[in-house]
Amino acid sequence: MSIRRILLISLIPVVIIATGYIAFKKLTLFAPPSIDLRNYRTAEVDIGTVFTIVEAEGVVEPENEVLLLCPASSIIKQIVKVPGSHVDAYQTILRLDPKPIQDEIASIEDQLEVKRNNLHRNRLTARSTRLDLDYNVEMKKLRIASLKSEVVDQEELLEVGGISPAKFEKTKQELTLAEKELEMILSKNSIRLKQLEAEEKGLKLQIGIQEKDLETKKENLSRTTVRAPSAGIIMSINGKEGEKVNKDQLLIRLSDLTSFKINGSVADEHAAVMKTGNTVFAVVDREKLVGQIGNISPEVQGNKISFDVYLEQSNHSKLLSNMAVPLLIVRRMKEDVPRIENGDGISKGRRSEIYVIEGNKAVRREINFGMRGLDHSEISSGIQVGDRIIISDIAAFRGRPEIDIINQ
Repeated sequence: MSIRRILLISLIPVVIIATGYIAFKKLTLFAPPSIDLRNYRTAEVDIGTVFTIVEAEGVVEPENEVLLLCPASSIIKQIVKVPGSHVDAYQTILRLDPKPIQDEIASIEDQLEVKRNNLHRNRLTARSTRLDLDYNVEMKKLRIASLKSEVVDQEELLEVGGISPAKFEKTKQELTLAEKELEMILSKNSIRLKQLEAEEKGLKLQIGIQEKDLETKKENLSRTTVRAPSAGIIMSINGKEGEKVNKDQLLIRLSDLTSFKINGSVADEHAAVMKTGNTVFAVVDREKLVGQIGNISPEVQGNKISFDVYLEQSNHSKLLSNMAVPLLIVRRMKEDVPRIENGDGISKGRRSEIYVIEGNKAVRREINFGMRGLDHSEISSGIQVGDRIIISDIAAFRGRPEIDIINQ
């Protein structure tokens, strides 16, 4: 027997088996006459959203950071919690040496005592000055009254020749001069009194400024024990025990664990999709959390584009710092369209053969799709809103025009 004949004889069983398998799968004759619907997934055509996505990756991180500044120039006396530690609200992180602030408080209190004493002395001086000024004014007024009386008397004497006209004119000039001196004294007194008021106001202002400074120093003294304003993780402490730190220097970086965002990255080939405000889904334990793209890094590193995702549920209970999460960036979206949930029984192309449940039968239909999305596909024609179809794999009974349903 030749080798060719042996090969041909060997292929005959293979062809028979393959033909039988194809017939079993494709021909209606071999399809089951009925199905138990409990073994299949079904879905109803509804109105909703269909979207396509671009896959990306992300890492959960705190949405906000708390920056604690040094309240005053001092020395780090004790570090209670090291970087990386979790702290609760109001828990002590470190302690500063209070002595430098205590010395400043003592100095300000001494300066305040001096200024308050100066204010008291200024008020006494002002009272004495007012008495002197009032006395001088009264003396001038009495002098003017005396000169006026003298002018009247001399005028009568001048009429009878008892006084010379020259003396009468001299008295009148003295009266005019006294009246002008009174006007000048009143003007000078007004200026002097305003000066005294300004001096008192200046001293009060200086005292007020130093009192506020003293209040701030006392508040800073209470802040030498640096506490966490909220629960979080200590990211960094800028200093060591015994090291001097300056006022307003960044002392502690603390993450705020009350809300989170996601730092995402996607291949640069999808740059066209990356726009601030675009919708993103973060998949956390099979749950899709909705978010929007925030800041987008202008630099491409390692063929990746970095971006921030701000979640609508930023305080979701399943979010943990440094958790890796898959991201689904929405490329296209259609809203308020007829749609069906995707399943193994629906082909991937623009057309598919499906089975619609009508009473106690599943009837074969051909449907056309619009947009094919991640979870749902848009229905163009073939079925209507409210129709219920089988979305599980239907290869076992594919080809039958209809099939009976049991246990619906």
